[in-house]
Amino acid sequence: MAFPMFSIIVVSLNAGEKLLETIESIREQTIGDYEVVVKDGGSKDGCVDMLRHKMLGFDGAMRSRIRIFEEKDSSIYDGMNQAVAKATGKYLYFLNCGDYFYRETVLEEVTREIEKNRDGSKIFYGDIYEVLRGNVVASNPKINGFACYRNVPCHQACIYDRELFAERGYEPKYRVRADYEHFLYSFYKKDAKPVYMPLVMASYEGGGFSEKAENRKKSAKEHKEITTLYMSTAKRFKYRAALLLTLAPLRTKIAENPKMARYYNELKDLIYRKK
Repeated sequence: MAFPMFSIIVVSLNAGEKLLETIESIREQTIGDYEVVVKDGGSKDGCVDMLRHKMLGFDGAMRSRIRIFEEKDSSIYDGMNQAVAKATGKYLYFLNCGDYFYRETVLEEVTREIEKNRDGSKIFYGDIYEVLRGNVVASNPKINGFACYRNVPCHQACIYDRELFAERGYEPKYRVRADYEHFLYSFYKKDAKPVYMPLVMASYEGGGFSEKAENRKKSAKEHKEITTLYMSTAKRFKYRAALLLTLAPLRTKIAENPKMARYYNELKDLIYRKK
């Protein structure tokens, strides 16, 4: 049995029409070397039934690519882990309900970038388009210790080799930053060697769970705990000082301002590309 190159994982819970829209964006991809693993956590809004009904209008090849699993989970990350256990692709991509591929050629472009790889890299990442603020958010083209402390590409920007999930998946005890912790685990423990791809991966809806006001403090607490696991006290002090000296809190406020975000991210992208 031939396995697909990509497993696109979509975790849903009362997602309504957003689930259908996300699946439609996957369906528009110009290559078909993928499967879609839809893992629903017990929706009561009928979104899974709506998807099954919509699939009746798909051709046989597309219907065969989509597998739906309904199983209770304790969190979005627990749901992602359950989906990974069902996935068969060489590479994993997590696309939330309400998020979409930026254009129909994304998987085709990613395939070309992966085929260029000759150094055993296991994470490939690009940029994202943030719908809420209407701008492209550029990822740092070089991941080092400081980049890991400051921030890493969100999971909508990343394609992961499934080997990175073979020993362990996301740590569900982290309610906001489990994907951040797994990225650091992959970088520091599994020598993942992230490779930047100069393309926009997804249109990211924004305003999600991690961005809600009540989760900001939890996010900061988890960041401190996670970085302690992977970085020495001296390095964490050094990185924190660098952020303060470069006015990181002010830059974050600018990046989150709908009127200023576009110009900020264009400047950031220019700086990254010069590097």
